[in-house]
Parts: sequence; structure tokens; C-alpha cells
Amino acid sequence: MRAVTADNIGIGRKLLLMDGESMPQSSTAAARHDFESILLKHGLDLPPLAVSTLQVNLTKLCNQACRHCHVDASPARREQLSADHVARLIEVLKANPEIRQLDLTGGAPELHPQFESLVVSAAALGRQVMVRHNLTVQLDGHPLTAASMSHLPAFFARHQVEVISSLPCYQEQNTDTQRGKNVFAKSIEALRRLNAVGYGQPGSGLQLTLVYNPIGASLPPPQAKLEADYRRELSERYGIVFNRLFTITNMPIHRFSLHLRKDGDYESYMDRLLAAFNPQAAVGVMCRNLISVDHEGRLFDCDFNQQIGLAVTDEDGRAMTLGDFNAPRLLRRRIRFGSHCLGCTAGAGSSCGGALS
Repeated sequence: MRAVTADNIGIGRKLLLMDGESMPQSSTAAARHDFESILLKHGLDLPPLAVSTLQVNLTKLCNQACRHCHVDASPARREQLSADHVARLIEVLKANPEIRQLDLTGGAPELHPQFESLVVSAAALGRQVMVRHNLTVQLDGHPLTAASMSHLPAFFARHQVEVISSLPCYQEQNTDTQRGKNVFAKSIEALRRLNAVGYGQPGSGLQLTLVYNPIGASLPPPQAKLEADYRRELSERYGIVFNRLFTITNMPIHRFSLHLRKDGDYESYMDRLLAAFNPQAAVGVMCRNLISVDHEGRLFDCDFNQQIGLAVTDEDGRAMTLGDFNAPRLLRRRIRFGSHCLGCTAGAGSSCGGALS
């Protein structure tokens, strides 16, 4: 039942010990890629604007181990949000109506034992629930228990969940290169099952969003043009429909950073991001409207900061948690930036919601 793709478990364990941000970089390159200095040069100040989205990493367990994964998720991971933290999360949603969206991610968030009850509770509170769904988990099932996940399309539809799914290309070879053997074929079957319950269909109200990541060390092409290509190719070849496409830049952290460094491409990739710095995209970065929560209940400015340990801290420098959640206080925080933020501000920009400009 396990679909350990792109990297095997041995490599996955090695990657758990490596942090792309902590690897050495020449002092001149580090200065060149210093994001705070780049903002200062462009006269930009980026304070928080709102806390309208709560993005929660429920678990690092996944049925896949994709080459580009900034979370280093795999079937070897066991970290997950505790039951107490899930209960606190629901309390936070109840107490903060300004949080309009709950964005559930992982790993494969569906593998968390309280995933479905959390979705039901959040939907009952009137929140828009989004799930970062890798598609193949529908067919692979649970990598630890072998429990079937084939019911997920119907569950998503019943609770009006927005499904956001990675599909790196509409061609089999490119997708399998990034995500593993047979992933494309399984993804197409999973998309057909989502379409069958109404996802992506006109007038259904069931939102299906696809996500494109470049195969290698390049920037995404223009989002609108690529979306048109995806629509044409997926419809003509497979009869698949969807609502929209997000293009997301591969972030130079963790697993992708390791591959860049192994190939000697890390600094050139960072320079490519720097050369494409877009002040308009910088103004729209997602961390200005979002708080990210990790599997231990700690708070972060975004999912990428979460993965490299740049936590939101209080006035005494202590990492804040769900137990400290206070929206007005969070709006007074200073967002923590790093060189990886160049990935969100290059070209048309990049976020968990796709291009920014």
C-alpha cells in the first residue's frame, strides 16, 4: 500500500537531519540574498495586515516522498498534532471569527486520526476548509494501517471542502520524475473520482484547484497561460475538469535545497530568484494575512518559516503556541524573513494561493 516515491526511506531519514537554511553559503552570497536588506533597498516595509487564514500542518506522515517537498514528508514520519492541540485549534476558530479559512496541510493531512472530525467542526463553524490533497492517497490508502481512503471525494463534497492538489505537469513523465513512478496515473484516476462527485464541474460549488511546481531549478511560467494549457490537455486527453491552477515556486529549503546543493546549483538558483525580485509580489506575500501552526502547536508566519524553525515569538523571545493565540497581538508582531523568502517574491510571486501578481 505504501507509495514511497522519488526518494526512498533511507534518503528520507537522511533528509530529516538536514536543514537547507543551516548549510554553509559564502559570505558574499549570504549578503547578496539577505531579504531584509533587499526590502530596505526597495523601501518596503511588510507588517501583518490580518489573520484571515489559519494554516495547520496536521502531520508529516505521507504516502509519498516527493523530490521537491519542503516539509520532508514521507511514510517514515510520525509527527502529528495532538488531540489537545486539535481541541485548542477549534477553540481558536470559535473565538476568532476574523479567521475565515482553515487550510489543512501535511504530509497528507487526511492521515491524521482527527482529520475528518476537525473538518466537520470547522465547517459547522462556517469556515472555508481547504485541504492540500496529494490525490494518490485516495488509491494508496493509509501507509501505516492500510485503511482505505477511497471515501475522501464524497467526504470532501459533503462538507464543501476546497481541494487543492499538486499535479506538476499534464504529462506523465514529468510528473513521475518529480513525484515518483505511477503517481501521474493514480493522480488522473483520483481527479476523475473528484470530478464524479462534482468537483470542478460548472455550478457545483465544489472547488478543485491544481498546483504546478517546476520540475527543476527554474521559475514557474505565467500562471494564466499555463492554466489554459492544463485545461486543454487534461480535458482532451483524460476528460478532467478543474476550477483554477496555482503556480508555486520551489522553495530553497530542506529536500529541494539538498538536491540543489548536490548538483552545485544552490547559489545560482538563489541568484535567479534575486534577479527576478518583484516589489509588487513582495507587498502581497501570504505571511501578511496568515498564521501557520506546526504539529506541536507552535505559531509561524508561514509554512516555509515553520519548516526551518523561524517561530513567531513574544516580547521575551519565547516561541508562541496555540495556547497564546491572540489575533490583535499577532497583528503587532514583526514578520520574520530569510533568504528563502526570495522564492515568494520572484517573478509573478508565489504563495500557497499561487502567483501574487
